[in-house]
Amino acid sequence: MIDPRLDGKIVLVTGANNPYGIGAATAKAFAAQGARVFIHFFRLPKASSRAEQVRGPGPAFYQAQQGKTADVVLDAIRRRGGQAAAWEADLSNPENIPKLFDQVEAVFGPVDILVNNAASWAGDTFLPMEDAFLSSQSYDRNFAVNARAVALMMAEYARRFLQRGATWGRIINVSTDGASAFPGEVSYGASKHAMESYSRAAAIELGPYGITVNVVAPGPVQTGYITSEMEEKLRAAIPLRRVGKPEDIADVIVFLASEQARWVTGQLIYVGGGNVMPL
Repeated sequence: MIDPRLDGKIVLVTGANNPYGIGAATAKAFAAQGARVFIHFFRLPKASSRAEQVRGPGPAFYQAQQGKTADVVLDAIRRRGGQAAAWEADLSNPENIPKLFDQVEAVFGPVDILVNNAASWAGDTFLPMEDAFLSSQSYDRNFAVNARAVALMMAEYARRFLQRGATWGRIINVSTDGASAFPGEVSYGASKHAMESYSRAAAIELGPYGITVNVVAPGPVQTGYITSEMEEKLRAAIPLRRVGKPEDIADVIVFLASEQARWVTGQLIYVGGGNVMPL
């Protein structure tokens, strides 16, 4: 029997309010292992929470899920006997990052496992004839959360970890398998690529203190945004012939936090059914 040794660990998962999302699946997966889970979330002002009025997966359905609180995820965890709490904060505001850790410590105690899953998205391009021509606004929106907030989250985690003299820690950051070059979403891809660089540097610097830092790069995952037409096209190009489920990513994140991954750090793991196979 494999024992991941996660029982009683305190996990902070950012961006986990979408019930169909990777963050929600990750929170539930950790809770199933006996971990105490703190969910961060942030609802965009334009996102509607009236999901029942939106039919079928697609951009509108996805936005509706993003507009929800974390209550659905919290209820799912608690119904199974798990421990979970949540707090809403905009991570593009650096002042909210230490406040988030304060919230976790007030409820459960110091964070053992940090999962940086929250992301911001603004599609942009270098083509001036397109509506989404790259601008300082699209750049800032992507980098503020996907790169800067992740770096500050890791720094705050490390500061508190070293301050209390801890010797065991895990950081798992969620990227995308398109980070190396993402046409049509150039700033989003670049922000994730920057986050991957931060992660490798953190793995080197924090490793001597007992912290592992790894990155999971999902392929196409049905988090509510993939229409049936999109799914059919994607399926044909993926070697395993299906789009991903949030649980596919969550299971790898839990593995990277587990005892079984104790000697894995500084790694970028593609989880996409073979959608990307780097050399």
